Amino acid sequence: MRICLSLKTNTRVSAAALSLALLLACAAISSAQTRRPPRRDTQVWSDVQLAVPLSKKIDFVMLGTLRLGLGNNFHHFVDERIGMGFSFKVGKYLTFFPNYLHITTHPFDNRFGTEERLTFPLTVRFPLGKFTVSDRNQFERRFRQPQGDSTRYRNRLQIEHPFKINSTKFNWFVADEVFYDWSVNDWVRNRFTLGASHKFNNHFTGDLYYLRQNDGRTNPGDVHVIGTTFRLRM
Repeated sequence: MRICLSLKTNTRVSAAALSLALLLACAAISSAQTRRPPRRDTQVWSDVQLAVPLSKKIDFVMLGTLRLGLGNNFHHFVDERIGMGFSFKVGKYLTFFPNYLHITTHPFDNRFGTEERLTFPLTVRFPLGKFTVSDRNQFERRFRQPQGDSTRYRNRLQIEHPFKINSTKFNWFVADEVFYDWSVNDWVRNRFTLGASHKFNNHFTGDLYYLRQNDGRTNPGDVHVIGTTFRLRM
């Protein structure tokens, strides 16, 4: 009798432990499945542009970009870009720069994407007293996987002004850019940028900037960025 009671008790304890283990496993799986992708991130962006003059009005430009995500315990490159285009100077104040980019993205765990992008920016740049004002109007056709294709319009207004540190010349700049996406028929993103530029010589110019992005439709959409742009000219 005691042996039977002991066996029954052990069986009940084992069944209870197994049930508890199953419940914990199901809870863990459910939590992983319902975990929301991150809304915010802090990133480092690095851009390189190499311009090869073909004539006084036309440059061939090669483009490269790396973006490193620092937040959400995910320290990996979240965006990698390579491309090329032709820059055309139209008159004194206009520049037209059609270009192509191949983009791979890994914004967070278990999310990957690719994009082939055709971009058509037209920039007006002119002096205004001691300031320089530029307005870039840009259309993009985006062939994306797995999100689907889209067409987007971007407008960036930028103001620059020269300053010196000792005898070294710099330009500070401030810009704001808005995005309209026809796939959702809405203004989807805003980027504010503040930075400084220095021309080291006739062949090399570098920018250092802070950028704040707000976007309520992508993840992560709200991003703090420290960025650099290096422009090389042959």
